[in-house]
Amino acid sequence: MSRISRYFTGIDWILLGATVPILCAGLVTMSSFTGSNYFFTRQIVWILVAVILFFFSANIDWRFLRRTGIVVYLYLGSLLILMTLFVFGSVFQGAQSWFSLGFLAVQPVDLVKLVLVITLAKYFSRRHIEIAYARHIVISGLYSTLFFIAVVLQPDFGSAIIIFLVWFIMVLVSGIAPKHLVLVLGLGATTFAILWFFVFAPYQKDRILTFLDPTRDIQGSGYNAFQSMVAVGSGEITGKGVGYGTQSRLEFLPEYETDFIFAAFAEEWGFIGSILLTIFYGVVIWRVLSIATLGSSNFELFFGVGVAVIIFSHFLVNVGMNIGLLPVTGVTLPFMSYGGSHLIAEFLALGIVVGQSKYARVTHAEESEQEFITLT
Repeated sequence: MSRISRYFTGIDWILLGATVPILCAGLVTMSSFTGSNYFFTRQIVWILVAVILFFFSANIDWRFLRRTGIVVYLYLGSLLILMTLFVFGSVFQGAQSWFSLGFLAVQPVDLVKLVLVITLAKYFSRRHIEIAYARHIVISGLYSTLFFIAVVLQPDFGSAIIIFLVWFIMVLVSGIAPKHLVLVLGLGATTFAILWFFVFAPYQKDRILTFLDPTRDIQGSGYNAFQSMVAVGSGEITGKGVGYGTQSRLEFLPEYETDFIFAAFAEEWGFIGSILLTIFYGVVIWRVLSIATLGSSNFELFFGVGVAVIIFSHFLVNVGMNIGLLPVTGVTLPFMSYGGSHLIAEFLALGIVVGQSKYARVTHAEESEQEFITLT
């Protein structure tokens, strides 16, 4: 077998194939068809880089991620990067979430979410039997809370919500006792109350209030949400046709290449196109979870669940804000919104999932019996 061909063996082609129509939908939606195609051209480059990274990462033995020392370095390094943003980060749309490198900008929180999944997968993989004890919920919550606070202070409320959902759902999957669910929700409410009364500045509180009710400032920060709902509704059943979306093409809907790309897509493809798009996302999540259940240990299972939660949460929050059911955030639509940071993180995550499946059947039987969750 040649060195090149080995990179294509063991690939889950259904998983990769399901991302192709999503990627194409994003490219077609952001293409101007006439004049400048700045976002379209740069997105193609990012897609090529991300897909190459997928094949490369799918051929790495990722079992080193189970080592405690590696996870500690990844976690502390990520926390340090988030802290560095407050000193060297660039402000974009009111959030200090980016490192500007001149020719490109990097948003580290996309990779930080992946590091959180690795951290929680490592923690829960060894303690799933004892998860009923409240201390493990608190400790795992602390890991997530440090990331959550660092992100919400930027302020990046959308990413903060994703971080919370990753922790919350992974805790549920790990086997949390029902009586402790109230404790989890109480901790979240208490943390928010402390931030609201003792940490947030007035302008940050105002952003949260507008976040919860965009219509309170429909001529200002609520304008995008209103235009997004108009775009989705005007698409009706079959859409206006590719290139004929008036809200996006005539620029009534700002940022339709990023935060509101679903609204721009729905206007041109309608309800039927939106359902098909949702199905492809469902296939991606299904394949990630299917591969994860074949993992050689609990770590692979929890990691796959975490990756699925990231994709599902991004899809849910982005679509929810586009149709007016959820507050507006800066959450991107996976594989579809313009941007390199999230594409790199998403395809890296998929590559790790596929890479982990390649050694699932060579693990010693006694190790599998000791670590793997028995689903009853």
